[in-house]
Amino acid sequence: MNAVADTGLQLRSLITKGGELQVSLAKVPVPDPKDDEVVVRVQATPINPSDLGLLFGPADMSAAKIAGSGDSTVVSAPVPQQTLKGLGARLDQQMPVGNEGAGVVVNAGANAKSLMGKTVSMIGGGMYAQYRCLRASDCQPLPEGTTPADGASWFVNPMTALAMTETMRREGHTALVHTAAASNLGQMLQKICLKDGINLVNVVRNAEQEKILRDIGAKHVVDSSKPDFTEDLTKALASTGATIAFDAIRGGRLTGQLLSCMEIAANLNAKTYSRYGSTVHKQVYIYGRLNTAPTELVGEFGMAWGVGGFLLTPFLQKIGQADTAKLRGRVASELKTTFASHYAKEISLAEALQLANIAQYNKRATGEKYLINPSK
Repeated sequence: MNAVADTGLQLRSLITKGGELQVSLAKVPVPDPKDDEVVVRVQATPINPSDLGLLFGPADMSAAKIAGSGDSTVVSAPVPQQTLKGLGARLDQQMPVGNEGAGVVVNAGANAKSLMGKTVSMIGGGMYAQYRCLRASDCQPLPEGTTPADGASWFVNPMTALAMTETMRREGHTALVHTAAASNLGQMLQKICLKDGINLVNVVRNAEQEKILRDIGAKHVVDSSKPDFTEDLTKALASTGATIAFDAIRGGRLTGQLLSCMEIAANLNAKTYSRYGSTVHKQVYIYGRLNTAPTELVGEFGMAWGVGGFLLTPFLQKIGQADTAKLRGRVASELKTTFASHYAKEISLAEALQLANIAQYNKRATGEKYLINPSK
């Protein structure tokens, strides 16, 4: 058995009732695993947008300050008073961060001995830590030759991308739209659609992002920064027949533009006029919040449309264990191809608290995804 330390560092986020964010490293005991549990030495865990929401919350990180150094570093930042009411359940509580990760099993309970010494991917939160004790069922053994860095982002982005195409099929649509499409998740979704023969309309914000997608084979890419964006979007929707969209932006008028252009595309070949609009159902699911401004539904959509939230965990609960296992199996078999992730920088837990690094990975910019190696 690999030697396991008695304690390990874990990154935690705290928002006080007084309105201050404090992010620090805590030394926590490494528990002995129960019969159905394993202890994993974490060697790779990504910083996803969903992690940033818990890590920093609504704090003003432009006013962040740092105290101490190394393992004793504490990052603090003010939290606007008007946001505290919505944070009641987490105030004055230290919250472990990190949705997913990968590492090597260094201890295992009686019913999980088959995982000893194996490299696994994990879900379950609290991954920004040197050791993680969790249920064996929350681990995915990785194929031979797969490193923890290869498997660190195995769950959130890959499974969300697959959930999007599964939702499309289950709700009777035949093509889809994705915004912030040049992201890691967006590139995975494009590869899935190419492999599965699904038409995908990618919405990006500049020419550089368009090139990223074109280089991996994307056929339909529209740039929201161009003056003829709505015309280009309508043409792409008419060409593909896409009537469902997944929006990572949320704020501003993009959601309404998607619905409006879908309605125009649906009416292009209409044989009769209806004052209620087309009977084609148009759906936009919001799953991110890259723009924190209010969502404005401006435009003419007819009466057959919907806007809702989309989150991976409820979707997996809905489809059940058997179908979830199929999706997980596909991710594991295509980790180095369809679901390969690329990182701008690998940092340690202590380096994750350096203001210069925070300024970079908190931008949530395309090509700026960071990977934490807690064992570094």
